[in-house]
Amino acid sequence: QVEEELKAACSQQAEQLREMGRRERLLRSELQRAGEQLESFKTRVMQACSPSAAGSTGKSVSEQQVIEKIRQISDENQQSHEREKSLQKELSSRLAKEKEVSADIEVFKNSLQKLQ
Repeated sequence: QVEEELKAACSQQAEQLREMGRRERLLRSELQRAGEQLESFKTRVMQACSPSAAGSTGKSVSEQQVIEKIRQISDENQQSHEREKSLQKELSSRLAKEKEVSADIEVFKNSLQKLQ
C-alpha cells in the first residue's frame, strides 16, 4: 500500500512537473513574442520620427534611441509653440500699430479736407 501511495505521489509530482514545463514554454514563447513586438514598435516609432534613421540598416533600435528621438521631437514641438506665441504677439502688435496708423491717416485726411 505504501508503494502504491509513493507511486501515486511520484505520478502526481511528475504531472505537476510536466505542467510547470508546459507553462514555462508558454511563458518563454509569450516573452519572445512580446520582445518581437517591442522591437517592431521601436522601429515603427523611429521610422515615424525619422524614416532614414530606422529600419533601413536592419539593426534593432535601442530604447535609448527611441527616447532620445521622442525628446528631440518634444523639444522641437516646444520651440515651435514658443515661436508661434512670439509670432502671434508680433502680429497683434503690428495689427494694433496698423489700426493706430489708419486712425491717424483718417484724422489727417479729415484735417486736410477741412483745410481745402
